[in-house]
Amino acid sequence: MGLQGTGFLLQCYLMLAASMFFHLGEQEEKCIIEEIPEDTLVTGFFLLEPWDVKALSKLPQLGLTVTVKDSNSEIMLSKRYGKFGKFTFTAHTSGQHFLCFKTNSTSFSVFARERLKLHLDVQMGEFTVGHNTDRTKDSMEALENSLRHLTEQMIHITRQQEFQREKEEVFRQISENTNSKVLWWAAVQTSILLVVGFWQMKRLKDFFIEKKLV
Repeated sequence: MGLQGTGFLLQCYLMLAASMFFHLGEQEEKCIIEEIPEDTLVTGFFLLEPWDVKALSKLPQLGLTVTVKDSNSEIMLSKRYGKFGKFTFTAHTSGQHFLCFKTNSTSFSVFARERLKLHLDVQMGEFTVGHNTDRTKDSMEALENSLRHLTEQMIHITRQQEFQREKEEVFRQISENTNSKVLWWAAVQTSILLVVGFWQMKRLKDFFIEKKLV
């Protein structure tokens, strides 16, 4: 592994230190669901390793297939990676997105009982300031990168707020429609009860008249 690969692996370890993790079996696929606003850049860092670190030398080269689907089940990303890496995609529509992960190797079928641990960190928006700042020695460039990062974060927050407002508007319309339907259904039920009551009273009155009880 070259110096660049080692640096990237170290970056993955640092970013994944406080991230989520779950286990995978051979050829097992697991998915997570993320609510993502429209036109949002999503970056994911992952690291695949044996659940038991001692089994690392026994297992062959590990790999992972990442598949991303939008709320309409359209595939936005499907790519094979090694045991660690980074994937990115941009959400074209607001809503739920499915991020699915599957081991892409069948060569360790002998070790099928061994579980694998997948570390995952999913970030939304642009997150490149730390990388650029570490590489630049010019304070003005660092300041410019920081301002750009803040601007991108503000845009991301604005999109999140707009997305939440859209969801609230949809829920409000659904609630109003439901309340309206319930009100009309109650009115219909009351009308039916009144009509049936008047009809029963008329039938009873006609019965009494016919039997000359009145």
